[in-house]
Amino acid sequence: MSKNILMVLTSHMTLTENKSTGLWLEEYAAPYASFIKQGYNVTVASIEGGQVPLDSNSLPEEEHPEWQEAQALLTNTEKLGDEHAEAEFDAVFLPGGHGTVFDFPDHPVLQRLIAKQAENGAVIGSVCHGPASLINVTFDDGTPLVKGKKVNAFTDDEEREMQLDHAVPFLLESTLKERGAEFVRGDNWSDFSVRDGNLVTGQNPMSSQSTADKVIEALEEQ
Repeated sequence: MSKNILMVLTSHMTLTENKSTGLWLEEYAAPYASFIKQGYNVTVASIEGGQVPLDSNSLPEEEHPEWQEAQALLTNTEKLGDEHAEAEFDAVFLPGGHGTVFDFPDHPVLQRLIAKQAENGAVIGSVCHGPASLINVTFDDGTPLVKGKKVNAFTDDEEREMQLDHAVPFLLESTLKERGAEFVRGDNWSDFSVRDGNLVTGQNPMSSQSTADKVIEALEEQ
């Protein structure tokens, strides 16, 4: 049986008054290509549906033919809704981009979906700012999803190095620690990802592929 994966993307496009943002392309396209190569069925949805905004800084200088299918889907994505929350998936993957810190943490459908899928044993994967989706997810007994889990994400140091620490509503590393996560990290701008059971997280765009590989590893063990 082929695995079913849901990828959820940001729809938020404004970082500051003078700076746009959105999805970071590699964090979506590289994992998508890997999942398709494995023969998985991939559903792509976004918070608002329709065209997904791309962070212009994430557009590659070189062509990546293997990303073309993923990019084509960004023009008209499904809107995340109750039908996704009630469906059964083998994995949910949440790419980053600064847009996610604005529309992922408090979206009720997304929060319910992640909690339900995790409780049902699905693999939850996320990279860079995508783990903003996890900070407010709790199980029925009130326990945060990330409590006691080895977790990784875009670090506070990397945010400060980009001079965007005052542009975001919260620092992701600090917030995950506040929720009880055991935050583990690599050097700034290095490929680093971590798997704790069915929870897989990666640090930055350079970690997109290794995060996807760990999700595949977890899926193939099911």
